[in-house]
Amino acid sequence: MKTLNEGSRLTVFLEGRIDTNNARQTEEEIFAAAGGFSGEIVLDAGGLAYISSAGLRVLMRLRKSVNSSIKIINTSSEVYEIFETTGFSELFEVSRRMRELSVEGCEIIGRGQFGTVYRTDPETIVKVYASPDSLPMIRNETELAKTALLAGVPTAIAYDIVRVGDSYGSVFELLNARTLNDLLTDNTDDADGVIRQYAEFLKLVNSQTVPAGKLRSARERSLGYLDTAAKYLDGGLERRLRQLISEVPEQLNVIHGDAQMKNIMVVDGEPMLIDMDTLSQGHPIFELQAVYVTYFAFGEDDPNNSMEFLGIPKAVSDRVWERFAGYYSGSGDEAVISSLKDKIALAGSVRFLYLIDMITDHGSELFRTRVDRTVKRLGELAERVESLAF
Repeated sequence: MKTLNEGSRLTVFLEGRIDTNNARQTEEEIFAAAGGFSGEIVLDAGGLAYISSAGLRVLMRLRKSVNSSIKIINTSSEVYEIFETTGFSELFEVSRRMRELSVEGCEIIGRGQFGTVYRTDPETIVKVYASPDSLPMIRNETELAKTALLAGVPTAIAYDIVRVGDSYGSVFELLNARTLNDLLTDNTDDADGVIRQYAEFLKLVNSQTVPAGKLRSARERSLGYLDTAAKYLDGGLERRLRQLISEVPEQLNVIHGDAQMKNIMVVDGEPMLIDMDTLSQGHPIFELQAVYVTYFAFGEDDPNNSMEFLGIPKAVSDRVWERFAGYYSGSGDEAVISSLKDKIALAGSVRFLYLIDMITDHGSELFRTRVDRTVKRLGELAERVESLAF
């Protein structure tokens, strides 16, 4: 029996069949390798075709005789079903063997902070995560997506996790789906219809609620943005911004957190969210700040940003920002719309300072221009915005 001892972790490779005929020999070999081992024990079942009740009893005796945690990985669907049926998946941490998927030559339909979304065929998309250690992140995002779906938010749920080279990916079945951003790029001459659909969908998302404590606080996340941005602000302005954010009431409304049009898929005319790793709960102002950042702030001093990142001319991106608040509020009153845009711009400017601090070369002229302009705007907005709530 092959083994791999990495000091704190021992991997034992199970192969062929484990049944009455060889259970005793298998037990002797496993105990010879694992007996007295104090680290993590991993049973790699990648080569295991079948395990009988006699083999299961070997694993049970191993579990009772060692003080180590035991994982069983790379099981085939057939072997996993045996563990599931017998209840052994309750006693051990058991994971299936992942199928491998290639995205070479596939269309890229979106890029985010944590990965890239590919279309592998007309019915399927896969989000490939940048980090090779992304399995906990994938499982967390899947749970967040389920939470959103149960709350009534139209959401795509991954039905499989796959290996893509050295990384992992989540697979979604989305028949002939396109992003809302695709629809906008195809209809730049008549963008208002897409912008209205975008605003009304976000309003639907933000109207759904989750049980208290189910998700992270969007307000606390925004205060975290301010913690980073504070280095660019004088003390008085920072205190005023912290007061405005802190006074926004905690709410149970669903907040996606990065609801740009690239993260909204349209399936048979119906929009649904993807990329749920930023999901939180709170007041909708913490959703709308992303609209300002994506469709106005990034392109203000870098006119090529909209085309490079969104695939749309700056004029169309500016149009999204100009029209969004009116469609979201459902109001034709210019005073109401102007007030809402000020609130969004203030919250969005705090987030923008955080983002450019994280991703922009601090020595560049663009960075300095963005910081100076944003700080000046925050000072002006802080004087006339009395509350971020609406």
